[in-house]
Amino acid sequence: MRVPFYVRACVPALLLLFGLHACFSREEEEMLVHEEMRVHVSGRALVPGVRAQDWISSARVLLDGEKHVGFLRDDGSFTVSNVPSGSYVLEISSPTYRFLPVRVDITSAGKMRARVVNYIQTSEVILLPYPLQMRSVGLHRFFTERESWGWTDFILNPMVLMMVLPLLVILLLPRVFNPSDPEMRREMEQSMNMLNSNQELPDVSEIMTKIFTPAKSHGRAVGGASGPRGRAQGQRGGADDQRGGAQGPRGGVPRRR
Repeated sequence: MRVPFYVRACVPALLLLFGLHACFSREEEEMLVHEEMRVHVSGRALVPGVRAQDWISSARVLLDGEKHVGFLRDDGSFTVSNVPSGSYVLEISSPTYRFLPVRVDITSAGKMRARVVNYIQTSEVILLPYPLQMRSVGLHRFFTERESWGWTDFILNPMVLMMVLPLLVILLLPRVFNPSDPEMRREMEQSMNMLNSNQELPDVSEIMTKIFTPAKSHGRAVGGASGPRGRAQGQRGGADDQRGGAQGPRGGVPRRR
């Protein structure tokens, strides 16, 4: 039995349509799963004592740097849309007021939790309520105040303390301790004796002088001391020779009769 031509031509077309339907269905499922993984991060920013309209115009909500950016509404609330799963740091950028950053963890199932940012101990978890409640901690300090001079700076100066404290000790010590008291005098003598108990020890300067003084200087000193004695003895010998020479001619001249 022969199959008609139009039937044989329809079979490949049906197979092609079935394959295209399967591909489009898979893409739709992936898109649905991908959309399910994206969530919205919401919260509210507050500045105590200041209306939101006065500062929200220049503020922005930054999630993971500038990958996801949100803006504040008139009541201070915000929403960052289409955020995939992961861990992000949420910050409120304001040129006037300062806010502490918050870490937001998003699971693959879409569950979220907020915790305090801790760059030193990352394992420590301190949970925060969600939706987020961001409160300002103060103004930005772009400049530091110039230090002013005060009397305390003069009094606490080390040079002043070095001059004042000994003077106070000298003035107050006689009033605290009575030197005319015999018991007090005895205690002071005992303490001085304890400090001077090692009187037999040699002086360090004498020891160092003996060690570093060269031996030639001692020989020169001895020679210098014996030199005058030799000179004196030589002078005595010369005087004796002169006496002998004077006696010699007298003894050699014959007497005349």
